[in-house]
Amino acid sequence: MASSFFDPDRHRWREVVGGPELSYKVRHDYTILGYDLAAGTLDMVVRWAGDGGHCPIHRHTATTTVLVIEGEQHVWDLQPNGDRADPKVRCAGDYALTVGDALPHLERGGPAGGIAFFGNHSSDGRLYEILDEDLKVVVDVTMESLIDDWKQNS
Repeated sequence: MASSFFDPDRHRWREVVGGPELSYKVRHDYTILGYDLAAGTLDMVVRWAGDGGHCPIHRHTATTTVLVIEGEQHVWDLQPNGDRADPKVRCAGDYALTVGDALPHLERGGPAGGIAFFGNHSSDGRLYEILDEDLKVVVDVTMESLIDDWKQNS
């Protein structure tokens, strides 16, 4: 997947794959473009292949800017009872802003995949919570933990 202004081959990527115990497929890559921990900012890019792979169920706790760079981003909000809302489909060029305490959601690329920029702004370093399929928090992801994961696994 190549874009006219973003070249994914210029970046180190961390592949994320979920286990077979999940009822949905977890598969995506991410790269960190830059961060300033003292200022509470972290910029990253997520890419999805067109294979139906998602990010794990998560809920943003930081203010997050999203800009779809290429392809599509499909987002399903999950209600407290587990019901999925109809998907929001964002196409290349679409922008969104999530202000902390968003609903948990699933997200993936479209049929041809997708690439999206995420600008994260957090006063306490927290980015998002990863939840299990019962919508219970299993991991609290911080800027420092994400940076460490990326450095060790990309």
